[in-house]
Amino acid sequence: MRVDVVTLFPAMFAGPLDESIVRRARDAGILDLRVHDLRRWTHDRHKTVDDRPFGGGPGMVLKPEPLFEAVESLRGEGTRVVLTSPSGRLFDQALAREWAKGGHLIFLSGSYEGYDERVRRHLVDDDVSIGDYVLTNGALPVMVMIDAVARLLPGVLGDDASSVDESFSDGLLEYPHYTRPAEFRGWGVPDVLMSGNHAEIERWRRAQAARRTAERRPDLWEKRRWEKPSRRARPE
Repeated sequence: MRVDVVTLFPAMFAGPLDESIVRRARDAGILDLRVHDLRRWTHDRHKTVDDRPFGGGPGMVLKPEPLFEAVESLRGEGTRVVLTSPSGRLFDQALAREWAKGGHLIFLSGSYEGYDERVRRHLVDDDVSIGDYVLTNGALPVMVMIDAVARLLPGVLGDDASSVDESFSDGLLEYPHYTRPAEFRGWGVPDVLMSGNHAEIERWRRAQAARRTAERRPDLWEKRRWEKPSRRARPE
């Protein structure tokens, strides 16, 4: 998979995307990641990428010309263009899985007061936010989304089941995990996990995942109840 990032702060991407799972994906040739400075697509001596908003107001707005030129020079057949914005739809695991099935993503990393609205309306395919808060710019959200997508690419995790049996994979938070020692400071491990009865272990894990989701993320629990009424696990 190829991922292009267009940003005003390319140096921010050097550390986080050179480590761990994303580094493994890049080294294996599974992920082709390229980070570009938006100023590359400017044509004045000051490399201007922003201007004052029409109608007045604080801050500066990213101009459409360099953004359109950047996407048009990088886009190919099947490319999906993603805009980071606090006003975008919420990024989730389902969207990460959808993107991971494609061959090429272009991320436009926002800055300042945002984009000229013509970019949002006529250039991009997805307008996405990672949460209900505001960050200094779009670099961190782009890194978060690249990481979420990269680990879903076949061959990246080694055991592809790892990306299925985890939080949000089926609308539930992940069940509790335990490892050795079996007793630590007087706290033990649930007996069912020591039983060797795989059917009972699976049942316990599903019930624990349902309980955790209902308690900690009632919004997810309600959504799952309506979407999968015949399959839903019951919290115990």
